[in-house]
Amino acid sequence: MDNEAPNTREQGNPFTSVPIEIMVSVGHARPLIKDLVGLGENAVLTLDKRVEDPVELYVGGTLVARGQLEEMNGDQAGQLAVRLTEITDLQSGLG
Repeated sequence: MDNEAPNTREQGNPFTSVPIEIMVSVGHARPLIKDLVGLGENAVLTLDKRVEDPVELYVGGTLVARGQLEEMNGDQAGQLAVRLTEITDLQSGLG
């Protein structure tokens, strides 16, 4: 996080401190129902993405960014994180 002071508009806006939920989508699967009900413990469900493909970040169902999955090091070793590589302009969307 930057150590810059927030601008004065943010300081006076009560909504800037409201937490939001970000959904990170790593891929999709479209199995047949007969295949889905046959899945058991340790089954593997293949997704439409590769490990190196970008993930998509959504807020309220709206795509807001893309990024790469990373694994944290140090005190947070093993924790997943997303390095943002593309951020949408909410007026015109991602390019």
